[in-house]
Amino acid sequence: MSQLLGRAVVLIDNGYLSAILRDEFEQARVDYLKLSEIVCKDYHRLRTYVYDCLPYQADPPTLEQQQLYAGKIKFFNALSKLPSFEMRFGKQRPRAGGFIQKGVDVLLAVDLTRLSSKSQIQKAFLIAGDGDYVPAVKTAKDEGVSIKLYYSGAFQTTSDGHTMPKYSNELWQNCDEREEINIALIDQCRFLV
Repeated sequence: MSQLLGRAVVLIDNGYLSAILRDEFEQARVDYLKLSEIVCKDYHRLRTYVYDCLPYQADPPTLEQQQLYAGKIKFFNALSKLPSFEMRFGKQRPRAGGFIQKGVDVLLAVDLTRLSSKSQIQKAFLIAGDGDYVPAVKTAKDEGVSIKLYYSGAFQTTSDGHTMPKYSNELWQNCDEREEINIALIDQCRFLV
């Protein structure tokens, strides 16, 4: 058996990963532990952090909101019971035409910066697409941490008709390594039930 290359952390922006699974892989259900072990294969996985928001609830919540909330709580509780998994929650706020996540980017950036500055990791595996992570990625790299980005290879059409990737080009450029989330990766960690 080969020696592990060092300590690593997996950082999952779950809103991003969930959208990829929904839009590109027919709502595939994946085993987050298996996914973490696959992406972290040559490293000792210190921890996997999953960043998300609990669904918004009005006061009083509708029946649909209550059901969605209960389903998410069940999912997050299951994740938090996995070995070396940690959940981090931002807030979901209503906005015109839907909802927006607040605080998720900051939580991920703080964890990446903290772990890097204390030399707790040598590698970070980032499943995300948001350009707001760039300052944290640069800081981690300055601390000697190598960053590997897992991203969606799909494209989206903007409101003005332009086609662009479903990830920030600036984030992609600032990471040391990149790997597209493809069907082979999803199939390796897919729940079969």
